Amino acid sequence: MKIIRDRDDQCIDASVLTTGAFDGVHLGHQTVISEVKRRALERGVASAVVTFDIHPAVIVRPDSAPKILTRLPRKLELLEQLGVDVVYVIEFDEARASTRAEDFVREVFVERLHAKEILVGSDFHFGKGREGTVDFLSKQGREHGFSVEGLELIRASEDATEPVSSTAIRRALIGGQVEIAAQMLGRPFEMHGIVTQGDQRGRTIGFPTANVVLPNDTARPANGVYACRYTTVDGVERPAAVNVGVRPTFYESADAAVLEAHLLDFDGDLYDQLARVQFIRFLRSERRFNGIDELKEQLSIDIVEARNILSEM
Repeated sequence: MKIIRDRDDQCIDASVLTTGAFDGVHLGHQTVISEVKRRALERGVASAVVTFDIHPAVIVRPDSAPKILTRLPRKLELLEQLGVDVVYVIEFDEARASTRAEDFVREVFVERLHAKEILVGSDFHFGKGREGTVDFLSKQGREHGFSVEGLELIRASEDATEPVSSTAIRRALIGGQVEIAAQMLGRPFEMHGIVTQGDQRGRTIGFPTANVVLPNDTARPANGVYACRYTTVDGVERPAAVNVGVRPTFYESADAAVLEAHLLDFDGDLYDQLARVQFIRFLRSERRFNGIDELKEQLSIDIVEARNILSEM
């Protein structure tokens, strides 16, 4: 997969493309990309995705910007897995945020990617003030020689109450509904981070954990305990019971949430290594316990439940 940065001087001869934030690279995104690839193959041109290095809302509405599902490195990894030929990365800043929609079309879609077709979701908007709609893009296409189609939004299942979207996935996570989030993503929701030195309370009570401090701008499931799969640096997937939260048994307050993963049947050193955690099933909400013995008893129950769930999958 070829990656072109906005400020590079690279271009491609011809493409069928789609564009958007692609936060989560969920089933809706995957459906559009699949059609982009199909049409690009028919034409004998490159399949291309135009996306951003950060979520545009971080610049245009920072006070209400959504929590991020997938940062750029993970997004690029997922797009490569989908078989995209080219990803064009917009370096989004104040200057780019003020770009008029017609200028963006000319600079990126026409002059850099030589688009023949552009496919987007039917609710698509882009450009300064979200002035670029599917109808607007179609008019630009008639002027510049490319066709445009707004594809119908999809649902994750027949009984789903709304189309798949990054917003719906975030809402599911806030409710601890990681299985619903997984349906919309087409894979389990994941969190990544570097394992840091904790207070080692878990080890002293017989339940050692790998601790990852969670950035405030990152989407995460509701505080609670989950059955998870934890991939260690050697690429091995291991079952784990994971707590996400602020550890109220030990702390009155906390500046940030922490992910604490207890890997089942594992006793290795994970410090300073990348943790990659897939959330499979919600077990219970986080709560304060009346002492260490009560906490240990509940942790033993959590581990048995996580083991049973993960052994069946």
